[in-house]
Amino acid sequence: MTRDRHANDSAAFLPGHELGLFTDLYELTMLQAYHEAGMQDTAVFTLFVRRLPETRNFLLACGVETLLDLLEDLQLSAADIDYLASLGHFAESFLDWLADFRFTGDVFAVPDGTPVFPNEPILEVVAPLPQAQLIETLVMNQVHMQTVLASKAVRLVQAADGRPVVDFGARRMHGIDAAVRGARAYHVAGIAGTSNVIAGREHGVPVLGTMAHSFIQACPDERSAFRRYARRYPETVLLVDTYDTLVGVEHVIELAREMGDDFQVRAVRLDSGDLGDLARRSRQRLDEAGLEQVEIVASGGLDEHEIKRLIDAGAPIDSFGVGTSMGVARDAPDLDIAYKLAEYAGQGRLKLSSGKPILPGRKQVFRQCENGVFSGDTIGRDGEDLPGEPLLEQVMADGRRLYPAPSVDTLRERSGERIARLPEALRDIEPAETPYPVRISDALQEHQAVVRQSVIRRESVQGDTP
Repeated sequence: MTRDRHANDSAAFLPGHELGLFTDLYELTMLQAYHEAGMQDTAVFTLFVRRLPETRNFLLACGVETLLDLLEDLQLSAADIDYLASLGHFAESFLDWLADFRFTGDVFAVPDGTPVFPNEPILEVVAPLPQAQLIETLVMNQVHMQTVLASKAVRLVQAADGRPVVDFGARRMHGIDAAVRGARAYHVAGIAGTSNVIAGREHGVPVLGTMAHSFIQACPDERSAFRRYARRYPETVLLVDTYDTLVGVEHVIELAREMGDDFQVRAVRLDSGDLGDLARRSRQRLDEAGLEQVEIVASGGLDEHEIKRLIDAGAPIDSFGVGTSMGVARDAPDLDIAYKLAEYAGQGRLKLSSGKPILPGRKQVFRQCENGVFSGDTIGRDGEDLPGEPLLEQVMADGRRLYPAPSVDTLRERSGERIARLPEALRDIEPAETPYPVRISDALQEHQAVVRQSVIRRESVQGDTP
């Protein structure tokens, strides 16, 4: 049976029924304590990033669609329960309850590909407390990883200034999950395609590729390598820097003369050396040979700053292949992301820890626009009617998705439109002098103050109790 790759582009590489134990031990010990205390009331947990990395003007939220697929299918197997029993931490009655676990909560989230800023909810989970607690690790892992990678990828897209960028990073990324779902996040962010074949199958991302040096090394010589490859794959990209880049370009020109009308090679790839100089000299030789249609692809240790430098210098490069720097988000590989209890049993909850504020209760983000450009956000309480477009949408009810997963192409188009409406300074790869304005509504500030005073009074009374 042939799978329609667009039927569910966010299909989980590891299904939820195999991820019941993808949680931290303390989540389970807390669940047992909740279970014994009868703490089953509705909780609200908020996922947000406290601050931006120094090299980011905004983040591109991603991973929500993948998460929804996992939540729908999340359960613990008999083998999972047996393993937990072997640890000696859990009562049989609790394990019996856990064996029937299913997520039945609601999820409100910004769509994948939405630019977000500090303290803005990326998603909120509304569910019985034990359910919302158990999924903490899974929620953070999936949204954090894809948001990190999408936020890096969009910088490369911006630097390339309309030239395609292709993902070459799978072999050096931190595990299979990151490589497969990362390719999805890249495409949402505007990356043209991936060399990762399983990501193409799972998520409908275009699969693109060239050739490796080893093929040329294995052949009798570079000329025969190019000839064999081009006859098998006429519209291929030939890698020309295995021995001497400019000699390699001459071999491509010779092949064009030899093949005549059958020559359909699409591009040559430069993978080392002074890419700007080699691109100019290669372009001149190709043009003089009447091969203006043959493009130039550059790869080899590229990041957004090097791509911008090449473009600003006028290098005649048509597209870029980027691997490690994007695959590990080298300049900002992690975010100060948090998943925090904001309400339980109808009462707002927060922490008093220094530097780690929590906005209590359910929330909404309102994004304002002036002359087609986003001008500022307001984080308000759920139910407030404030100026601007509400960003959080209900995406899951009673543990089931409210709509089929959109294709990555749909998300990519929406993402590009949203990014284009950001202020120009934020779309630059250099730090913006003025950060994007995000304010907290008066009503939410008042609610936060009331909850804070309530916590202080309660804890003061408890502290006086002998």
